[in-house]
Amino acid sequence: MRFKSSKVNEFRLWGLLLTMGGMLLMILGLAGIVFNWGQAGKIMAVVFMIIGMISMLLSMGVYFWAGMLSTSATVIVCPECGRQTKLLGKTDRCMYCKTILTLDPKIATEHNVQTEQG
Repeated sequence: MRFKSSKVNEFRLWGLLLTMGGMLLMILGLAGIVFNWGQAGKIMAVVFMIIGMISMLLSMGVYFWAGMLSTSATVIVCPECGRQTKLLGKTDRCMYCKTILTLDPKIATEHNVQTEQG
């Protein structure tokens, strides 16, 4: 499994990165107007504002998608930490202690055998 945290938290992380990146681009674009770089500064501000706005809209879509996935996720109790966590797909990680979780006994058995041998 390539995720280091739960899938829902990964989606939220990407939403946060898109939000921060969009805000940073908009702030950088504003430098063209604040420092009075003339016509080139205004064009730069417009371009960076549009790219930043698109990034913010994408982040809103990612947050919406993560929210919809979160409402349909299976809620289970983590065997390691005892907290309730959400499971997306066949395998996922606990939101708190990062333990790999699954509801499929075949996958759980294969993982335990690989862990004991390796």
